[in-house]
Amino acid sequence: MTAAQGPSGGSPAGPLDGKVAVVTGASRGIGLAAAGALRDRGAQVVVTSRDGDRAKEAARRLGAGAAGFAAHATDEAAARACVDYTVATYGRLDILVNNAGTNPAYGPVLDQDHARFTKTMDVNLWAPILWTSLAVRAWMGEHGGAVVNTASIGGYTVAHDVGIYHVSKAALIHLTKQLALELGPKVRVNAIAPGVVRTRLAEALWRDGEERLAGATPLGRIGEPEDIGEAVAFLAGDGARWITGETLVVDGGQLIGSGPL
Repeated sequence: MTAAQGPSGGSPAGPLDGKVAVVTGASRGIGLAAAGALRDRGAQVVVTSRDGDRAKEAARRLGAGAAGFAAHATDEAAARACVDYTVATYGRLDILVNNAGTNPAYGPVLDQDHARFTKTMDVNLWAPILWTSLAVRAWMGEHGGAVVNTASIGGYTVAHDVGIYHVSKAALIHLTKQLALELGPKVRVNAIAPGVVRTRLAEALWRDGEERLAGATPLGRIGEPEDIGEAVAFLAGDGARWITGETLVVDGGQLIGSGPL
């Protein structure tokens, strides 16, 4: 996951050259793929993880122009320090990808306790508010920028055992619209809604039934993190300059297929 090389070995000009991005929850999976897609297009990228060593390893994999920063998504002091570091180091912050997510509340909704509910909502809903507010106040509010939230097709449907997670993502889809209204025209805010993707977070959904799920998906396979990373890079770039408040479904057709989500 390094920027594409030109014939002479140098990096050619990319559509995001000169831009700086922060991607939360980017030590693996969709976050790492999104950071890679942004880096491939020329952006400088700061990737976060609650584990500093994992953040640094992700940055190493991304190559020159990437940095790792230890920051749990809901830790306001760490989030502020990361945003401050980014602006102080690179002089700007143009793109924020609110990717960090969790799902400790697995099982029927009425079986969940307040602690699991709160953790899900804090990471999946409050953290995007926190990081967006910091990015807007530090840079984007004056200079403009793009925010991309990682939602889920679960925000559009219902399924057994992931009800609290789906509720959090439905709320994030609505939050995306609300922030787009409040932050325009300087800042664009959009979201992606991945289907079932080969990540650790979604492993319970595909591990024992990948063939069946792929067969019920019009494009014939589950998603890979890179499928989502490319969509993030599109929404963050100038090709999406007249798109805000929208959620782009990237699911291989799973929502229109006949299989379970």
